[in-house]
Amino acid sequence: MVYKTIIQKAQTFSSRVFLGLSCLFFATAASAEASRSLQSVDFTSLEGDRVLLTLTLSEPAPEPVVFTIDKPARLSLDLPDTRLELADRFRKIGVGKAVSLAAAEAKDRTRLVVELTELTQYSVRVDGNRVLLQLGSGVSAATVGPSVASNVSVAASKPEPKISNVDFRRGEKGEGRIVVTLVDVRTPVDVHEESGKVIAKFKGATLPDSLIRRLDVLDFATPVKYVDVRRDGVSSTIAITPVDKMAFEQVAYQTGNIFTLELQPLTQEKIEERKKLQPQYTGERISLSFQSVEIRSLLQIIADVAGTNMVVSDSVNGDIAMRLQNVPWDQALDIILKSKGLGMRRQGNVMMVAPVGEIASREKAELEAQNQAVQLAPLRSEIIQVNYAKASDLKSLITSDKSSLMSDRGRVSVDDRTNTLIVLETRDNITEIRNLVARLDIPVRQVLIESRIVIANDDYSKEVGARFGVQAVDVSNITGGSVVTSGNSAGVTHIVNGDPILVPSDFNVNLPAAGGAGIALAILGANYGIDLELSAMQTEGRGEVISTPRVITANGKKAIIEQGQEVPFQSSSANNGTNVQFKKAVLSLDVTPQITPDNRVLMDLEVKNDSIGQIIQGNPAIDTKRITTQVLIKTGETVVLGGVYQQTNSKNTSKVPLLGDIPLLGVLFRNDLNKASKRELLIFVTPKILQDGLKVN
Repeated sequence: MVYKTIIQKAQTFSSRVFLGLSCLFFATAASAEASRSLQSVDFTSLEGDRVLLTLTLSEPAPEPVVFTIDKPARLSLDLPDTRLELADRFRKIGVGKAVSLAAAEAKDRTRLVVELTELTQYSVRVDGNRVLLQLGSGVSAATVGPSVASNVSVAASKPEPKISNVDFRRGEKGEGRIVVTLVDVRTPVDVHEESGKVIAKFKGATLPDSLIRRLDVLDFATPVKYVDVRRDGVSSTIAITPVDKMAFEQVAYQTGNIFTLELQPLTQEKIEERKKLQPQYTGERISLSFQSVEIRSLLQIIADVAGTNMVVSDSVNGDIAMRLQNVPWDQALDIILKSKGLGMRRQGNVMMVAPVGEIASREKAELEAQNQAVQLAPLRSEIIQVNYAKASDLKSLITSDKSSLMSDRGRVSVDDRTNTLIVLETRDNITEIRNLVARLDIPVRQVLIESRIVIANDDYSKEVGARFGVQAVDVSNITGGSVVTSGNSAGVTHIVNGDPILVPSDFNVNLPAAGGAGIALAILGANYGIDLELSAMQTEGRGEVISTPRVITANGKKAIIEQGQEVPFQSSSANNGTNVQFKKAVLSLDVTPQITPDNRVLMDLEVKNDSIGQIIQGNPAIDTKRITTQVLIKTGETVVLGGVYQQTNSKNTSKVPLLGDIPLLGVLFRNDLNKASKRELLIFVTPKILQDGLKVN
């Protein structure tokens, strides 16, 4: 007879149904006042690998509502209008197929969740103030209701199972939600996948004609394409057709009379993660079909197909019914072992099969024997030479509390003079310590970091000016007419009666170009003199300063290189008077490299190029150019860490009011100065991982 879990009046959900329902149920909520409370839970081991759970309440027990799922195997029991007064809300059971029990209270009900090794038959009945839950093979069909001995009257009529509404909604994260409103909260629901569709079957629930239809919800951009609502005999079925080639995850839960089934889209990352978690079966495909077969004979068949040796424990017995078509033999073996609570260990080409508890007990005994052997093993002393690492650092690692390789009797000491470890331990532990030292005591890789600091200057200046003057002169005795001279003359020399005289410069407008070249004109008339001097200056300058600090350091070690001077400056205080202090104006490179497994270099960098600036009240200022950053670069590549571009344009005009604004002639009454300067700072860095034997020029 094919093994089948009997579920008649309980509601059965898939694994995702249970997870979603549990998440909603255990949400924090203000509970309504209820006089009835759950006071204790006791369990008793029965014959035939069965267990009886007895729930004791303060008042006559209500009719419980039961839910089950198969992956993972869980049974959930709800007690309406009941408070939770258990001192311990989680208990380990470990009897039969019951693993543990968890209890929680929310709103107006108490829920108990029994974790199982696998789904099994169960029965539930009410006996006065008690609820009796029996689990195990051979238990009569699941029943919910008062026993014959119960003194509590139960209403004879119950709401008729019926679906009153079916709706579709889109969630915030793109999930498709099918929301079903039930008349009776105890309507059994079975959710499963069939022929690429998700089927929700509401057992015994009637469906109005107005709800029989197909919903085309493709435009909602969810994993759901169609929702078909139909009758299926005495039951009702909702068939969900997903969008082609879209991965999804189904989650179902029920709150009160609202049943919700969600199809959530899966990202590519989740799909890959699930593939890694799923077991990979590669064995030869076989087909097995038995009404009843001895488990030992079935294991023999699989061993013959696999062509491997198998040892089966004497405690493995019993029959099993199964039908498997075209499945890998290793998957068939996995299914058989899980269904019978068996485990398997492989040693070479031999498989050993035994109950899980027996395997755990044997491995525990082997571990205890090994520990005892370690305690009795003789100690030996050995010296381990450390070449590249520090012996003291390796000692700290070997004797660390979290990852110690030492036994309780062993010890290790360090000789700093010879950089050696002196170990007193068992032979096996010394071998492990030697292997660890061999893996860690390796040459540290080194990195050459070269930085270039480029400072470029571009200056341009243009100035135009004029000096102009008019004066009265007595020229009655001057011979030679007018005299014209050129250049920056302070005056004009004339001849009067054979003796030279000096006509001084008397400029009414004096706006020359500073330090520029010029031309001067003087005109001497009958009784007047006119002086004019035009001057202009244009300067251009370009400069480039390149600084290249270089430093070699070990992987993970900080290195600093600097060159420059310390500039003195004075500081004064009321107590100490005047003191001379120093401040650095240096070119420096501060770097901590880390070599990644793919031969890249991650660097924490600080590059600085300071210089002496202006003198302010006798103390020099420091012009600072600095960058602090973290960068990841391939070895040998050059990257620009940063740059500063500064451009200054200025235009100054000095003029005689009104006259300086006259077109064309205004240039004689003003001075124009135009300046343009550019400053550019670029910082480059190039790391190179040094190989063994590599020379740096």
